[in-house]
Amino acid sequence: MKLSRTEPPGGTVRDWLDTRAGSPDIAIVLPDTGEQLGWEKLRNQAQGFATHLTSLGCKKGESVVVLAPNSLESLTAFFGALYGGFRATMINLAAGRDAIAFALEHSEARFGYVHPDCASLFDMANVTGIKALSLDENAAATLHKLRPDDDALLMYTSGTTGRPKGVVHSHASLLAGGWTTAIAHNLGPEDRGFCVLPAYHINGLCVTVMGSLVSGGSFALVPKFSASNFWAQSDRAQITWFSVVPTIISHLLHGEAQPAPECRARIRFGRSASSALAVETQSSFETRFDIPIIETMGLTETAAQILSNPLPPGTRKIGSPGVAFGCEVAIHDTTGTPVPPGTEGEIVVRGPNIMVEYLKNPDATADTFRNDWLRTGDLARMDPEGYVYVTGRLKELIIKGGENIAPREVDEALYTHPDVVEAAAFARACSRYGETIEAAVRVRSGSGLTSAALISLCQERLGPFKTPDVVHFLDELPKGPSGKIQRLKLASLIKTVRA
Repeated sequence: MKLSRTEPPGGTVRDWLDTRAGSPDIAIVLPDTGEQLGWEKLRNQAQGFATHLTSLGCKKGESVVVLAPNSLESLTAFFGALYGGFRATMINLAAGRDAIAFALEHSEARFGYVHPDCASLFDMANVTGIKALSLDENAAATLHKLRPDDDALLMYTSGTTGRPKGVVHSHASLLAGGWTTAIAHNLGPEDRGFCVLPAYHINGLCVTVMGSLVSGGSFALVPKFSASNFWAQSDRAQITWFSVVPTIISHLLHGEAQPAPECRARIRFGRSASSALAVETQSSFETRFDIPIIETMGLTETAAQILSNPLPPGTRKIGSPGVAFGCEVAIHDTTGTPVPPGTEGEIVVRGPNIMVEYLKNPDATADTFRNDWLRTGDLARMDPEGYVYVTGRLKELIIKGGENIAPREVDEALYTHPDVVEAAAFARACSRYGETIEAAVRVRSGSGLTSAALISLCQERLGPFKTPDVVHFLDELPKGPSGKIQRLKLASLIKTVRA
């Protein structure tokens, strides 16, 4: 299939895998072991998992769980679910036991692939009896017929309510997500990306994996990012581009490791997404490594990218995530009316990469769309050339290291302690992660509860990443006239300075 710069990809992910399997090209490289997997073998393994699921009676569009770190197995399971006509349900390993249990139950999955490293986590969270399957089972079955508008992906994302929302993408929107990346960055068969971000996040999945599928290229895959190994892995895998978050760029900038001259010359660009990249960090990185960084912006609901700066020699505007590629982006006021250039409003999006719905949540789906535009909840202005400058958020999400964290999810964990009367998590600016989590609580009179005890509670329920660094004890949390806690006042009220 030939990739158009003006029309999104046609067909299904099954069609694209079959097409790629017709060539001897490499799909995935593992720089730590030197192992390589061709598109044909990847397709065949995916087809085997799809057939196994079908033989067990898995219905078309049914959720199939994938609980795994970055690995050949996780990608085989992902593509196998899609190849069979099922909804790959990618589980965020950093979400914490409660959120994982919710996703497993809410998805109504009956089957899934669980990596051996995740078996204990799965056992704790699997309250509905999902059956974990092997990837190497052989079975005979006729696969379901597929259409581009059939469901392909279910990915849970934090929302302002605290309960994760299940974002559903079709084959068409998932392929379009890879396509927006491919056309923005001029990706082709000679390109090899570097997937250091988890494939259970939309960035790693759509940008690097799907971008490589639709462009005919390949990608290197590692279990997780390592600042000390990044450049050596890049060199061994012979990558030509990478997609990361600002936190990783900062780690690389302040690390001692340097790319070899051949590696540096081979890499066309690095790509930053998920949260705003500091101007100083971008400039310093480019000065030190002589590798251009392309700032972008995307959402789970848009199969990743909606905005990107052009590649050099195109105009990159530092401090802006760029212009729209493959979709339409506008700035609207509170009534849904477009505002003039330079005026602040809400970023809205429409195009082939937009999600189908929030699973089993028609109210949230309806609230997110207005006049066929998807509302992002982000405030911004657009200059006359179409470059967007993000100025704030309508939502109260905490963005830590590119990960969206709903403060209410932290609140609810704190409230599980019987001594906690009031609780509110909030964001604190942080040079390492962009934002970090703190919380304020009011406890019952006479309580001997400590910050350490509440932090331990959060670690158990939410996992270390979502746990507050500090829990402050207040006599009263600030409230508005209606009695609602005013979360956004807490950071200025509590003058703690975080590194």
